[in-house]
Amino acid sequence: MSFNTFGRVFRFTSWGESHGPALGAVVDGCPPGIALSEVDIQPFLDKRRPGTSKFTTQRQEPDQVRILSGVFEGRTTGTPISLMIENVDQRSKDYGDVAKAYRPGHADFTYDAKYGFRDYRGGGRSSARETAARVAAGAVARAVIPEVEITAYVSEIGGDRINPDNFEFAQIDQNPFFCPDEAAAKRWEKLVDDARKSGSSLGAVVECVANGVPAGWGAPVYAKLDSELAAAMMSINAVKGVEIGAGFDAARLSGEENADRMRPAIAGSNHPEFLANNAGGIAGGISTGQPVICRVAFKPTSSILTPVETITRSGEATEIVTKGRHDPCVGIRGAPVVEAMMALVLADQKLLHRAQCG
Repeated sequence: MSFNTFGRVFRFTSWGESHGPALGAVVDGCPPGIALSEVDIQPFLDKRRPGTSKFTTQRQEPDQVRILSGVFEGRTTGTPISLMIENVDQRSKDYGDVAKAYRPGHADFTYDAKYGFRDYRGGGRSSARETAARVAAGAVARAVIPEVEITAYVSEIGGDRINPDNFEFAQIDQNPFFCPDEAAAKRWEKLVDDARKSGSSLGAVVECVANGVPAGWGAPVYAKLDSELAAAMMSINAVKGVEIGAGFDAARLSGEENADRMRPAIAGSNHPEFLANNAGGIAGGISTGQPVICRVAFKPTSSILTPVETITRSGEATEIVTKGRHDPCVGIRGAPVVEAMMALVLADQKLLHRAQCG
């Protein structure tokens, strides 16, 4: 299987399967001399970790990360950083039926069509378990961009959106949904629990904001910051759509409505004042100095207990019920993954900018 590496200067390669002995990432291109330890990485993995509430999969994984290389006496050496996370709570026996038939919406059929072989235990490389490696690598990326603050939150579950007037930053870490709207989080408790009890699943939208990105990161044409972000987010399991700034709503605005009007820099600032941010902090593929904003749409989890029509590996009609422990809304734990991919893109773009412009 090719294409397991993401990035240009700051790169990471993820490895491992959902039900293998371990998974992890190798981070290459990290500058030397940056303070880094497991303690710096673990909090981000804890946010993504399964089994933290009844609204996520009940697979119990501590997701303890180990740094195997690339760090000496608490600082990066400039050599590849190898990160490992052990799998300790696999239940491969739950996937006996998946070995015989394909789960609609999952990668079972396409992996078989491409490779003629697949790891049906939890989906192998197609499992959302792979995103733990991304979060670990993303924590290293954050150390490269200390000037940037990245926050992702769930803004919609099952079509029920937050009220922007109720937005409270402090609420994001106060509920199991990474939700900034306390009232919406209360509603989502019943919404997600009802889906879980009925053997179904729900989709979600995650919004991510990066503050502190200076003007100038990104490149015209083929390394645009927004195209890199779109590719990064679309590579996440279950993601089916990405918007930058106003996104599709920009197509419904007039030119004067969509324009991010500019005024001269205010006293003490070297940058112009913007009166809007429909561009999501990116113009011409290059950051403007405004917050970089994207929204990511997660489809409902494909592994559900509701019977659905499918075919066997030999092409016969059948139905499948996916047993095991699965997220009733995979987008909830997607928030830390979106943060990680934002960090990985921005760290790469910072180093690319430094390489060309000093």
